[in-house]
Amino acid sequence: MVIASKKKMTTSSKKLDAIAVENFREYLRIPSVHPDIDYEPCVTFLEKQAKEIGLKVSVFRDVPKNPMVVLTWMGKESDLPSIVLNSHMDVVPVFEEQWAHKPFGAEIDSEGNIYARGAQDCKCTGIQYLEAIRRLKLNGVEPRRTVHVTFMPDEELGGVNGAEQYVKTQNFKNLNAGCALDEAAGGENKTLIVFYGEKRRWSFRIHCPGQSGHGSLLLENTPGEKVRAVLSNVYDFRAEQKVKEAQDKRTDRITSINLTIIEGGIKNNVIPNELALVFDTRVPMDDSEGFERKVHQWCKNAGAGVWLEDVHKGGKHPNTPIDNSNIFWVAFKEAVHAMGYGVNPILSPANSDARFFREALIPTFGFSPNQDSPIMAHSNDEFLNVNVFLKGIEIYQEIIRALFNA
Repeated sequence: MVIASKKKMTTSSKKLDAIAVENFREYLRIPSVHPDIDYEPCVTFLEKQAKEIGLKVSVFRDVPKNPMVVLTWMGKESDLPSIVLNSHMDVVPVFEEQWAHKPFGAEIDSEGNIYARGAQDCKCTGIQYLEAIRRLKLNGVEPRRTVHVTFMPDEELGGVNGAEQYVKTQNFKNLNAGCALDEAAGGENKTLIVFYGEKRRWSFRIHCPGQSGHGSLLLENTPGEKVRAVLSNVYDFRAEQKVKEAQDKRTDRITSINLTIIEGGIKNNVIPNELALVFDTRVPMDDSEGFERKVHQWCKNAGAGVWLEDVHKGGKHPNTPIDNSNIFWVAFKEAVHAMGYGVNPILSPANSDARFFREALIPTFGFSPNQDSPIMAHSNDEFLNVNVFLKGIEIYQEIIRALFNA
């Protein structure tokens, strides 16, 4: 069993590593899984952590049954805008029969991999924040700015009854957030990935009405002909995006589009009076209006009566500045470089609670210190290696220190 980082450690550092690993495993054993989540065991666990580390704890229940837990480390200059370290308590469902390990057992194998739902997404993040703060406090560090560690509910359902609501509450506004960190994907080798924005999610349904009739007839203006026209445009565009992705080696600059649902038809020998196509897309924020015009043009080109219905359209949220105008970006980058890492700022291809912080005009970086790890979020046998987890705590120590001293 591997439960220590590869570096040579003192007895005290070994003890801190053991505490960190056990706290991580205890948190993973709480089945805060959709649907029908009970968050109260998470609340109790986090209250215990706050007491052990010496942090103030607040539990806000502005959204019934969906508490937001805040652990606070007061800064010497508490009037300054604070640092918010965000993660979420909920995890996606599991299909236990497809797991080789118990999904909420937090088992460790001979290679030091900890298996559990939430090991990567994103219970590791919350514990790494807390363990980094524990070590900073033990080293006598006092933050200039106040640090709030926030644990959100409902992120895996889109944050509608979580961060989206809480950022509007007075309880959250009272945190006086100046900068936030949120979850992300780890990088490779000596380059850390930072999400400074994310694509806009837009799901829509294209309705293709037309002439109905007997399936033996070659009628004009049928829904199927219009579906063909729509799909031809969609897949030509999709092919262009795949070429662009291959050339640029970047996913953040392309628009993804996928057909997810086909609706319509009542009988196999009857031409329906309408067919509908549902698409899921992720669009770079600076291209969202242009892409929307393109989709409307596809509908117009497909024929008479074809119309567009929004299924889900994400809000417009500004990207976080990644230049010298943002003191927190400067501090983040300097800390990363001091540790010998490079930094690769990109747009997130997916969505997280960070978008709600950015909508509230809080500069937010999506970041994970879990380097060189296979992405297992939402997968069967999700795991994180112990050594990666512990190294992440070290990385967070330096980044958190840099941010609260900015």
